[in-house]
Amino acid sequence: MNRPLLVARNSSRGTVLAERLEDGSSFWAKFMGLMGRSSLPQGDGLWLPGENGIHMLFMRFAIDVVFVSPPVDGRSGPRRVLSLHRAVPPWRGVVWRVGGAKGVLELPPGTIDESGTVLGDEISISQ
Repeated sequence: MNRPLLVARNSSRGTVLAERLEDGSSFWAKFMGLMGRSSLPQGDGLWLPGENGIHMLFMRFAIDVVFVSPPVDGRSGPRRVLSLHRAVPPWRGVVWRVGGAKGVLELPPGTIDESGTVLGDEISISQ
């Protein structure tokens, strides 16, 4: 079953991190992540809600990784950026855990810098 794509926006900067963001909330999506793919096109991404860590094992390309807090309003509002990792390399780059994180965005390399995203920015995920 295909889920509708989401959009990840940096509300603090007025920029878009991903206009075609896959919802990775299912068990299978979280298990597979981006493994098995050959690349992640600009504008695409994977949203892993509720997660506070990732691994790069079995990956074939580098990604930018953004760890975010739970929603600021406690329900469904924007989330604060807690940790940024640029161009994390496949296999060698392992980011295990970020304390307090309750969501991870996996994005093409360069997205963090292109969007101007910095620690503390507010990110909204919506349809």
